[in-house]
Amino acid sequence: MNRVMRRIVAVAERVFPRSIPDNSPVANFTTAESSSNLHLNFRRTLTLRWWLLAAVAIAVSSAPTLLDISLPQLSMFAVAGLMAGFNAYLQWRAPADKSVGASELFGQLCVDLMALAILLYLSGGAANPLISLLLVPVAVAALSLPGRFTAAVALLAVGLYSLLMWQFLPLSVGDAERAARLHLAGMWLTFVVSATMIAWFVARMTASIRERDSRLAAAREQALRDERVVALGALAAGAAHELGTPLATIAVVVGELERETFPDAEVRDDLALIREQVTICKGIISGMAARAGALRPEQLQLVDAGAWLQSLRARWHTMRPRAASRLTLEGIAPPPAIAVEPTLEQAVASLLNNAADASDAEIDIRLVWDDAVVRVLIRDNGPGFPDDVLRQAGRIPLSSHGAGAGIGLLLAFSAIERLGGRIFLDNPPGGGGRVSIELPVAGRGGIRQGPKVK
Repeated sequence: MNRVMRRIVAVAERVFPRSIPDNSPVANFTTAESSSNLHLNFRRTLTLRWWLLAAVAIAVSSAPTLLDISLPQLSMFAVAGLMAGFNAYLQWRAPADKSVGASELFGQLCVDLMALAILLYLSGGAANPLISLLLVPVAVAALSLPGRFTAAVALLAVGLYSLLMWQFLPLSVGDAERAARLHLAGMWLTFVVSATMIAWFVARMTASIRERDSRLAAAREQALRDERVVALGALAAGAAHELGTPLATIAVVVGELERETFPDAEVRDDLALIREQVTICKGIISGMAARAGALRPEQLQLVDAGAWLQSLRARWHTMRPRAASRLTLEGIAPPPAIAVEPTLEQAVASLLNNAADASDAEIDIRLVWDDAVVRVLIRDNGPGFPDDVLRQAGRIPLSSHGAGAGIGLLLAFSAIERLGGRIFLDNPPGGGGRVSIELPVAGRGGIRQGPKVK
C-alpha cells in the first residue's frame, strides 16, 4: 500500500510540478506553519473515513433485505475490510508520527477514491446515486492540500466518474418505476450524507484557520513589539554612553558644593540625596553592558518570590525616597521560587514609578501565590489608566500618566512575557489603577494556599 501511494505521489509531482523550490525560505515557512494543521486534518480524515466505512457496511448489508437488490456482498465487504485495516493502521501510527506531509495525505485521498470507485463499480457504476460520494475526498483535498495536489485529486475523481459511466456491474431491478423511485431516494440520501460530512469537515477546518490566523496575528504583533524593544535597546546603549560625562560633571559639582559650609541642614541633605542618586545612576549605566543579553533561559536565577520583592521594594525606595508603599504577602510560607532577571526587576520598578507618579498616596503592593502562579499586584490611588492605555498597553509606546516617553509599559510587557508571564491593567471599582503581574512558579508542588501578612 505504501509503495502504491509513493507511485501516485510521484506521478502527481511530475504532472503538477512545484511552483516554489523545496529549499526556498517561502517553502520552509509554509511547511513550518502548516505542519500542525496537516496533522489535525489527517486526524479528521481518519474519523471521516470511519463514518464512510460504517455507512458502506450498513448499506451493503441492508440493501438486499430492505430494497430487494442483489449485491456482490462478499467482494464489497472485502474492499470495506481492506479500507478498515488501512485506516486502523494509520490511526495506530498517528500518535507516534506527527510529521504528516501533504504528499501522504494526498496519497490517502487517492486510495479513498480508488476504494469508492471499486465499490461503485460493483453496484451499478455511474447509475448508482451514491456516485456523489466521490466529491468528499475532493472537498477534503481542497481544504487541506496545496493547489497541485487538489487538482490531481479532482482529476482522479473526474476520471473515475467517467470510467464508471461505461465500466460497471449493473444492478438487477425488475420494475422500472421502482428503480426510478429507488434512484431518487438514493440521490436524496447521497445529498444528505455528502452535505453532512462536507459541512462537518468545512466547519472544523474554518475553526482551525481562524485559530491559526489568530496565532499568526499574535506572533506578528509580538515580532513588531520585539523590533521596537530592540530599537529602544540600541538607543538606550547610546544614551548610557553619552550620560557618563554629564553624570561625572554633576558628581564633581556636588562634591565641591558639599565641601562648602552651608548653615542650612536641608541643603546639605539635598546635596547628599543628589550624590546618592548620581551614584545609583552610575551603577545602572555601568551594569547595562554587562547584563544586557548575558543570561540564557537555563541560567536564570531562581529566588524566593517574597524576598526578591522585598529587596526590590527596598532598592526602589532608595531611588524614590519620598514615595510610600505597603507590601502584603498572602500565602503559606515559604513563598515559591520564581525565575528572575535584571529586565524583570526594571519592569517592576518602572511600574512602581508609574504608580508613584499617578498619586502621592501610599502604593499598595501585594504578593499572592498558589501552586502554579505568583501574582504581584500594584495599585495606586490616582485617576486610573486612560482608555487608550487599557486598549493598547504593551503594543506601542504609551504613557500611563501623561508624562515621559511612554516606553515603560512597553518594556515591562516585553520583559514579563519573555519569562512566560502575563501582565494586566485595569481600573478597580474602588478607584485608582491596578497592575497585575503573573509569573510561573519554578518547581511546582508542596505549596498550599493560606493567609500571611507582613
